[in-house]
Amino acid sequence: MRHLIVASVLIATSIAAIGGDGAANRSNDIPTYGYEVVNTWPHDPNAYTQGLTVKDGVLYESTGRYGASSLRIVDLATGRIEKSVNLPAKYFGEGIAVLGDRLFQLTWREHIGFIYDRHTLARLGEFSYDGEGWGLTTDGRSLILSDGTDRLRFLDAQSFRVHRTLKVRDRGEPLRNLNELELVNGEILANVWQSNAIARIDPDTGQVRGWIDLRGLLNVDTADAVLNGIAYDEARDRLLVTGKLWPALFQIRLRQPDRH
Repeated sequence: MRHLIVASVLIATSIAAIGGDGAANRSNDIPTYGYEVVNTWPHDPNAYTQGLTVKDGVLYESTGRYGASSLRIVDLATGRIEKSVNLPAKYFGEGIAVLGDRLFQLTWREHIGFIYDRHTLARLGEFSYDGEGWGLTTDGRSLILSDGTDRLRFLDAQSFRVHRTLKVRDRGEPLRNLNELELVNGEILANVWQSNAIARIDPDTGQVRGWIDLRGLLNVDTADAVLNGIAYDEARDRLLVTGKLWPALFQIRLRQPDRH
């Protein structure tokens, strides 16, 4: 794949600028992690990835855009779509999370989420929420929802009522444009929209504990083709990332942080 550029060394500088490649003027006491690529697999280059998650070795993906949104079960090794359901054209698919045998999928501006059987992708019901839906993950009890602001909402997985709101702060400043989410080893990983930065967030305080700098992972020539997929395969301790319209999905390993 001619677009792929794999980083083999730690990126030695902090992420330069939110809205470009990351977060501006990071403090020396907040570490910036580099990465190395462990594995690379094919990914549907037409998938406008909005959500990604792994449960019991099964890879699930949500794609967006009106008239093209879907929920998929994907074979990791080949990128082949093993099972899929399409959303009605009036819905723009967003983040997903699996809790028990149920899979939850957000929509962008429609204030509706869908509930599926995670094995068959049969639709079981729907739920509603205020505001926009961007990213979704779970701590095993609640659904954690991002909406493009600096806040994360914790929803009861039965009533879907918001029982907690977490304000995310980086050195005391609001961190906005929080998008795709994944809970990994007690931290919330959040991609900052239109950047190659992933924030490591303390789920108790909302403070940013560190940054993951993914610059150089993939060179793309399409403005929409931005980083927007984080999944953690807990059983195999694998961190997976991809993006909208990316032709590849990567397993990465974090490198020691730069605190220069």
